[in-house]
Amino acid sequence: MTKIRIAVQKSGRLNEDSLAILKDCGISIDNGKDQLKATSRNFPLEVFYLRNGDIPQYLRDGVVDIAIIGENVLIEKGKDISIAERLNFSKCRVSLAIPKSVNYNSIKDFEGKKIATSYPNTVKEYLASKGVTADLHIINGSVEIAPNIGLAYGICDIVSSGSTLFKNNLKEVEVMLKSEAVLAVSPTISEERKELLKKIQFRIKSVLQARQNKYVLMNAPNDKLDKIISILPGMRSPTVLPLAEEGWSSVHTVINRETFWEVIDELKAAGAEGILVCPIEKMVL
Repeated sequence: MTKIRIAVQKSGRLNEDSLAILKDCGISIDNGKDQLKATSRNFPLEVFYLRNGDIPQYLRDGVVDIAIIGENVLIEKGKDISIAERLNFSKCRVSLAIPKSVNYNSIKDFEGKKIATSYPNTVKEYLASKGVTADLHIINGSVEIAPNIGLAYGICDIVSSGSTLFKNNLKEVEVMLKSEAVLAVSPTISEERKELLKKIQFRIKSVLQARQNKYVLMNAPNDKLDKIISILPGMRSPTVLPLAEEGWSSVHTVINRETFWEVIDELKAAGAEGILVCPIEKMVL
C-alpha cells in the first residue's frame, strides 16, 4: 500500500503541536523514543522526525511528500514550496532586536551595523526593502548572546512571548514578518499521494473548525426567541426545540471563539438562561 510521508520537527513545541493535530485527526502513530521514522497504525502515513531547517530540502527532493513546518522557515529556505493549509498554531514573529540600553529611532539605525541571525535571506530582503545595508553574522543556533559579547549590534530571531529577549536584556524593535505552522507540499508529490493528502486536509479542516468554535445550548422564553435568534451567528440557523415547561424553548448553536464572550453577553441581556458551553471535537462542513 502506498503511504504518504510527512515530516515534522523532531523536538520542541512545533513537534508537540504537530503530533497533537495528527492525533486529533484520528491518526495513531507508533513512535518510540529517539526514533527518526514512525508509522501510523490506522492510516497510510509515515512520519519523519527532522531538523526544522532541513525540511524544505527534503520536500524539494521528494524524500517526504508533506510537512508541518513553520512558515518562517519556508520564507527563509523554501519560497518555491507551496502551502496546502495554514494551521493556526505555533505562532511567532521574526524580529530584529537590540540591547535595551540602546536608543532606537528607526530601521536606519541598522545601517552599516552587524546583525547576528540564522535567517540571512529574510533579513537581507527586509533590509533591502527599507534601503538599509548591514553586515550579517550567520549563526546556527542561539543568537541572543551576540550583542552582549560584542559580536553584533543586534539580532534577528523568532519571537513568541519575548521572554528569551527579556532574559538577555534585549528589546524587539522591528517585526519583519509573522509566522505560524503550515502544511507544506513537495513539488514532486505523486497523484496517488495527492489523494491521501486530500483526506488529511479534510480531517485537518474539521479539527481546526472545531478548535475555533464552541457548541452552545440555552433556554429561551418563547416571547424573546426572535430577539435571541437574531443574535446568534450559527452555521446555518440555530436548532430550536420545545421544553417540557410551556412557553420555553431550548436553543442550540455554534459560536466562534473570537466573538464568544460578546455574543454571550448579548444573549443574557436578551433573556437567555441556563447557557451551557461544550467543546466540539470535530466540525465536518
